[in-house]
Amino acid sequence: MTATRFEIRPGAYYDSVVLMQLQRALAGLPGVDEAGVVMATEANRALLEDRGLVPQGAESAGSDDLLIVLRAEKAEQAESALAQVDDLLRKRAEGPRHGFTPKSLKAAAEARPEAAWTLISVPGRFAAGVAREALDLGRHVFLYSDNVSLEDEVMLKRSAAAKGLLVMGPDCGTAIINGVGLGFANRVRRGPIGLVAASGTGLQAVSVGVHQLGSGVSQAIGTGGRDLSEPVGAITARQALEVLRRDESTSVIALVSKPPAPQVAAALLSVAQSTGKPVVVHFLGYAAPAPRIGQLHFARNLAETAELAVRLSAGVGEIHPAGTAADAANGKYLRGLFSGGTLAYEALQGLQAFLSPIYSNAPIHPWQRLENPLHSQAHSIIDLGEDEFTVGRLHPMMDNELRIQRMELEASDPDVGVLLIDVVLGEGAHPDPASELAPAIRTIHESGQAQVVAIVVGTDEDPQGLADQVSQLEAAGAAVFRDTMRAVEACLARLQPAIPPDSAEIDLAGFLQPLSAINVGVESFADSLRAQEAEVVHVDWRPPAGGNERLMDILAKMKS
Repeated sequence: MTATRFEIRPGAYYDSVVLMQLQRALAGLPGVDEAGVVMATEANRALLEDRGLVPQGAESAGSDDLLIVLRAEKAEQAESALAQVDDLLRKRAEGPRHGFTPKSLKAAAEARPEAAWTLISVPGRFAAGVAREALDLGRHVFLYSDNVSLEDEVMLKRSAAAKGLLVMGPDCGTAIINGVGLGFANRVRRGPIGLVAASGTGLQAVSVGVHQLGSGVSQAIGTGGRDLSEPVGAITARQALEVLRRDESTSVIALVSKPPAPQVAAALLSVAQSTGKPVVVHFLGYAAPAPRIGQLHFARNLAETAELAVRLSAGVGEIHPAGTAADAANGKYLRGLFSGGTLAYEALQGLQAFLSPIYSNAPIHPWQRLENPLHSQAHSIIDLGEDEFTVGRLHPMMDNELRIQRMELEASDPDVGVLLIDVVLGEGAHPDPASELAPAIRTIHESGQAQVVAIVVGTDEDPQGLADQVSQLEAAGAAVFRDTMRAVEACLARLQPAIPPDSAEIDLAGFLQPLSAINVGVESFADSLRAQEAEVVHVDWRPPAGGNERLMDILAKMKS
């Protein structure tokens, strides 16, 4: 007949590594069959109940209390094990120490002013407060803690962006900053490939793949799994891309995420395109519009992400820039006016990956349906060959009048930066479409109202004369391409996103100088940094006000 004994220690906080070590030590004592050592949260108590380790009376333990439960062969063995808890904790506390151990984040920051990073792994309900304090002290944050509310995440990231700081997380398991791994990072060589990942194990898999292929990692920035959700809006991922754009040691970027929100993915890919560096993209479950669009290369899996990044880094000199500030229409809209329905569809397929919202009278998805085809909104792709435009009128491949009127109307809108048109040659089509389109293009070009990009479909044997058509369009000021995706690339280069006004530029010193950090929470993370020869000070953190939320609120108000 076994015996179960327990002890509740009100307000006694220890990090999860200490609790794990204590549980293992107790389980190894003579006669002990099973041990449970947890902070008595509802979830932890449920796990103990599943193991039959919550005896009568133990359910009174609260989430701020330490709960120790032992099952042994005999009652005296369980009681003897409980009596050794303090000795076991004392022995651990008397183990190897690493110099000054401050009691607060503020004291740690004063002791190590050069520390640009704060690693936070305290319980989730306290994590946002610690992260907020770190940001107020001017530190970047690696937020390992989970169970942080979505509202707190958005607040923290917006605050960090306004200060020119980075919040990686919450629930960020992995990062590599200037050669030093944070959290669960692998040991990989330095090299030219920068990583941005909303997936911890995804970041690990790609960084390991890069290493195994003989290349290396410049920086690997984790964002936390919710960063690419619609409420968060990829705040950290956008900042990370900007850091890697400016980091001279990074020549190729890899961008990895679990399935992102469609609108967020579009905005983020647009930012990635504007970095001017090759970016390998792997969004799990995402239907890539093409193997490559401009600077972006779409990978099918994590292994291919690493392979493409390494291959591109080896031939980086062959990559052409995405565009220049001189030809960019920052923050403006694109309007596509097509005579060919399939060309309109292909353009929409390519552009929807980068521009959001985007609408059409021939949409791919229901939410892209344009309310009124006669009036564009946001980014719009119009198929002028649809029924609503051809009643009592020739098809636009034969008659350019309606398209020219619409081009002039769209270009007069100050919010429009780019017009995308197609010119389809061949039998039965207009005998000289450029002769009618070119004057309208020239007027638009000379006024500076918008830039015109044209897709010309034809051969040198077509009756219109391919070379002559292209020459007329280019002379009028249009950028002419022979296939849709090259035209899409050109449009995107001209629609580089403006830097969000609420984001301050991040100082690269924290990424380029030897890593120095403050660790708050799991002490093994500090041990890992020391093993990598990074400077770190560990904070002997305890929940404020003993974890009493009412008193915590009062203290926070007094402090503010």
